[in-house]
Amino acid sequence: MIEPVFSTLFGVAMTVKPSIAMVSILRDGLASGVGVKYKRLADAVEKAINAGVIESGCKLPPHRLLADSLGVTIGTISRAYGELERVGMVVARVGDGTYVRQRGMERPRDKGFRNVSDEPPSCFDMSRNQPIPGQATEFMRQSLQDLASDSHVLQQLAGYTREGGLARHRVAGAVWLRHENFVPHADQVLCVNGGQHGLLCAMMGLLKAGDTVVTEHLSYPGLIGVARQLGIKLIGAAMDDEGLLPSALEDICRQHRVSALYCTPTIQNPTAAVMSLQRREAIAHIGRQHNLLIFEDEAHAVLDRQRPLPLSYFAPERSVLIGSLSKAVSAGLRVGYLHAPQTLIGRIGSAIRGTCWMANPLSMEVASLWIENGMAGRLLDEQISEIGRRKALVAGALQGLNYKTHTYSPHFWVEVPAAWRASQIAAELKENNYLVATAEAFAVGHTAVPQFVRVSVCNSVGDDQLLLRGFEALNRALTETV
Repeated sequence: MIEPVFSTLFGVAMTVKPSIAMVSILRDGLASGVGVKYKRLADAVEKAINAGVIESGCKLPPHRLLADSLGVTIGTISRAYGELERVGMVVARVGDGTYVRQRGMERPRDKGFRNVSDEPPSCFDMSRNQPIPGQATEFMRQSLQDLASDSHVLQQLAGYTREGGLARHRVAGAVWLRHENFVPHADQVLCVNGGQHGLLCAMMGLLKAGDTVVTEHLSYPGLIGVARQLGIKLIGAAMDDEGLLPSALEDICRQHRVSALYCTPTIQNPTAAVMSLQRREAIAHIGRQHNLLIFEDEAHAVLDRQRPLPLSYFAPERSVLIGSLSKAVSAGLRVGYLHAPQTLIGRIGSAIRGTCWMANPLSMEVASLWIENGMAGRLLDEQISEIGRRKALVAGALQGLNYKTHTYSPHFWVEVPAAWRASQIAAELKENNYLVATAEAFAVGHTAVPQFVRVSVCNSVGDDQLLLRGFEALNRALTETV
């Protein structure tokens, strides 16, 4: 039975089939809307929902039916539906379809995840993880002076390179990604403009619109943004204190057609969880059993020199490791590395070529020099030490609060008392010029969002007293609500 959609004509409500109503609505949207196609389609449906032309609870037509009727790709329809889901106008039920939400359930529009604060300078930003300023500026000055005197190297850096990067840059990347018995080969390393660019290229090269990726039900906001842009469906899997639950991943794979897994096994963002070796082996086994690609994010992992081996060690034939200097050495260099099976290198390389042709050779040269001469290691050690010092400084201000962290995590995952919502705490702190991140920014799927805030010690302002006052304000906001 086809669910009805109610259309208003000359003020009279009438029932029509959704395929007829939707095609008409979307054709008008394509013709008169503004922006890229998927945005025009999403805007047209949203207006129809707000006007009552499409009622709450109605099932929207299948992607392929609309694509064929409108003469657009299935990916365009997927991205339009994804945009509607992002703002809470519709809810997608895998295997069942997409439904209009009940009125009043819409989410406030977000502007995507932030890499730089949009707030006034007066706000002390504890919401973001970023490298704490150290000697990187001085190292940069020295490195650029050295490069300025080497005309041969400058000539190499001034031209195009292969999409994977210069050979010596890939060797440096292999050194950076190496950990204990995991020894990457340079031929399996690709240079990218930071971890986020690496994630985009990996998913762009290996997945297609409409594919389904499983991730932790609280996951990196950058993944959510990439999936939305590529028309990829995300399913959030349950977690425990070690991160992603293998049993939850197994259940999802049995119930749905899943193409890949994205996860952060070490210092998970935002919960700071770290998977045991046994957990990693179990997930690698499930990956093989269900033929999953595994995207493994190690952006924060380098902060833990004693971390377990990566998933790429346990399932090398299907794992793409995403590494970066952004959290430990320098965010502005925009240097990242992908390690992938040899059979996938060409597809990911095509995505790099399609997005920016190649990673920035000058940044890669500076990073390679730092990795080779030990500067990168010194900056990493400096970062680890300073995170530890700052966390010790604010430890007293966290007394009486329930929170999770890891020794080398740059942030705390702090629970909000049951009577309050994280958004209320964040709003109260913002009134006092302190910024924190709430769980909503990390939420995947439609399960209840836990009431937590993420609070980082990594603000670039080197003022211990200001950092301490920020954590004391957090404590007051949480304890005075009880």
